[in-house]
Amino acid sequence: MKPWSPTSWREFPILQQPNYTDTQAVERVEQQLGAVPPLVFAGEARALKQHLAQVTHGKAFLLQGGDCAESFAEFNATNIRDTFKVMLQMAVVLTFAGSCPVVKVGRMAGQFAKPRSADTETFDGVELPSYRGDIVNSTDFTSAARVPDPERLMQAYNQSAATLNLLRAFAQGGFADLNKVHQWNQDFVRTSPLGARYENLAHQIDRSLSFMKACGLNAENAPQLHKTSLYTSHEALLLNYEQALTRQDSLTNDWYDCSAHMLWIGDRTRQVDGAHVEFLRGVKNPLGFKAGPTMKADDMLRLIDILNPDNEAGRINIIARMGADKVEQHLPELIRVVEKEGRNVLWSSDPMHGNTIKTHTGYKTRQVKDVLREVKSFFDVHAAEGTYAGGVHFEMTGQNVTECMGGAHDITAEGLADRYHTACDPRLNADQALELAFLIADTLKQARVNR
Repeated sequence: MKPWSPTSWREFPILQQPNYTDTQAVERVEQQLGAVPPLVFAGEARALKQHLAQVTHGKAFLLQGGDCAESFAEFNATNIRDTFKVMLQMAVVLTFAGSCPVVKVGRMAGQFAKPRSADTETFDGVELPSYRGDIVNSTDFTSAARVPDPERLMQAYNQSAATLNLLRAFAQGGFADLNKVHQWNQDFVRTSPLGARYENLAHQIDRSLSFMKACGLNAENAPQLHKTSLYTSHEALLLNYEQALTRQDSLTNDWYDCSAHMLWIGDRTRQVDGAHVEFLRGVKNPLGFKAGPTMKADDMLRLIDILNPDNEAGRINIIARMGADKVEQHLPELIRVVEKEGRNVLWSSDPMHGNTIKTHTGYKTRQVKDVLREVKSFFDVHAAEGTYAGGVHFEMTGQNVTECMGGAHDITAEGLADRYHTACDPRLNADQALELAFLIADTLKQARVNR
């Protein structure tokens, strides 16, 4: 392969990019981004890789979740806090009920760009360029709003910096203290059966903490009880943005994409001879790639070898997004090839993107039962193959939205209109995410017993 550089991707074919009309403006913003402080640091990315290596070896579990596409309009401290709360709730359910350390990675502080199935969309007979995320253009259905604006790249950076600042404060400043486990429960969740189940688990944690305190373990000598780690991730879609935030580590001289701790390649941009694979092969961050039902085993193996030629554990996360009805048909072959060739990979499940439907009321949605069914099938396939189901990757929010059907509050097709706020894909609300966490915890505990 030719030598890599942060700009070598520009010589390769590329998909899913905005058509900017003012190239000089784009170059000016890229230069500005090249001079700003990094959002994350190389040492943090290395720490995450070490944690993910533990997941790869079956000694921990990956919980990756957050917004479908972050929004400029909905950016506020309350929304960030509430999403962080749900991540903490899910992690404590998995850690306590599943008897397993949990690595927490948010789809936050950078998840702005979205790939689209078509370059244009039509409404009431009017055809306009597709909305590609707030980092590119606006959801407003007007010609002016759909023109890609390079200044949005800088706005996305500024919002990501503010989000990361708040997340670090929450994670390290006492908000994540296990003694506050009851305070993480959202008010609208308390009224559901899942809320009651969570409160029962929280009481068990209280008793465990009291016992530990009596034994001399507290926040002073066991800081893990008082704070936590939350890493960030997003799809590395806009490569000019990713390149501009790539820095050379002063300790190792390796290159890191400092826009997030972990980056992934989507199912539409994982071509082995494409620009996205070329760019990410040269940065040392932990990487993921989506594997849908069209993924061929030989292509997957080539992709793994390009991105991880040293077969390093913790480097590669294969995110299966098959659809509930296709997991058992397509996933086993991929697992067998990886096992036969001895590649070190982390397997996680994205049970969201393969289960999207459109209702008779016109809303794009997902049924919680299908999401749960895909996760269950993912675990079942790995159990049958004797391999480790290492994580889950999902779209969720701490807001009380009605975007996915079903769950403990049994949201119907007609009820979607009540609080359908997403700018792109439907997200699980806190109640539905908690339901998923309990299912995973029960399944994970049994899987670990059988290993």
